[in-house]
Amino acid sequence: MRYCTTLTIAGSDCSGGAGIQADIKTMSALGCYASSVVTAITAQNTLGVYAIQHVKPSIIAAQLRAVMEDIRPDAIKVGMIVDGETIEVITDILQQYKHIPLIVDPVMVSSSGSKLIEENAIAIFLKRLVPITTLLTPNIPEIEVLANTKPISLTDFELAAQRLLNLNCNAVLIKGGHREESNKVDYLFRKQHPPISFSSPTVETHNTHGTGCTLSSAITAFMARGLTIEKAIQRAKEYLTQALKAGAGITIGQGHGAVNHFYNPKKIIKQ
Repeated sequence: MRYCTTLTIAGSDCSGGAGIQADIKTMSALGCYASSVVTAITAQNTLGVYAIQHVKPSIIAAQLRAVMEDIRPDAIKVGMIVDGETIEVITDILQQYKHIPLIVDPVMVSSSGSKLIEENAIAIFLKRLVPITTLLTPNIPEIEVLANTKPISLTDFELAAQRLLNLNCNAVLIKGGHREESNKVDYLFRKQHPPISFSSPTVETHNTHGTGCTLSSAITAFMARGLTIEKAIQRAKEYLTQALKAGAGITIGQGHGAVNHFYNPKKIIKQ
């Protein structure tokens, strides 16, 4: 018997609302044993990002090998990666474990507008990491960068996603959270499949820090628990909606606070 286990490869958010802290909270709340690889240390709070210190690629590789050779997670999430060399070492290791679902959240710009990835790393990201990705989860600003287009309509989304699918990415979930609408609609695209939409009501709250990290981590947790991509996305959106509702009206810092990750925590799952 063993625990249902996940791994997050991401940057640290000292304020606890996003990044690796949000990932671990989410995965734990959903009944998974969360391991982690820290790629960067950020100085940030609810108001913004003030400094970023890269972790040496050799240390990132050592962390990743240590986890993969011993714990062997059931699903892996990749978040903030700041430079090309880091992408290279992560891909070199993860391509040995293609049987493990890999969810990649292309964190490139913080919710406060701070750039989180070096410009020359984007091409390496597309060439090396995207082709081994099970599910890529860009928001609209990120899909603009990755697909070099400004999507507006569903057709635009489909064309943008197709550019990434042509790089051998298995599936792309374009998140619609940046749209000011009564419902937040995300679209799942896969080769030889019609698009699937996932809708959830917009929650009126100031506490939205780390929602992208939380959603991708929830998808990772549900896939580790054995759910299909479609079911994992649906359950993850339901979890995020309830976490947003539970965290609304709570004051955490002076800016955009975090969601309530532990509104209904699950006991750790044994398999």
